Amino acid sequence: MTKITVFQNRKQEYMGFDCVGHAGFAFRGKDVVCAGISILVQNTVNAIENYTEEGFSCEADPESGDIRFRFESPAGHDAELLVKAMVLGLQGILASYGKKFLKIEFKEV
Repeated sequence: MTKITVFQNRKQEYMGFDCVGHAGFAFRGKDVVCAGISILVQNTVNAIENYTEEGFSCEADPESGDIRFRFESPAGHDAELLVKAMVLGLQGILASYGKKFLKIEFKEV
């Protein structure tokens, strides 16, 4: 299962997210759920880097595929919109494939 944790502060501003684990829908290389999740997460990181002025840190483990992304300060308008779009896409995957393969949680930091 892939676990996505989205971090928000008390004002519900985005502070970052983690993506951990493989979906387990199919064998590696054939897992469309894992591929969809990976594309959404990686594209969000790339879009924030290329299309916003946000400061952030991002750590990725190539072996496990885990990603740890943190904003230096609460996400601005454009970065917030990109994270919301990622969450929308992830919720679509969750609705289509179920809780067995993907878990999304929001945590206050």
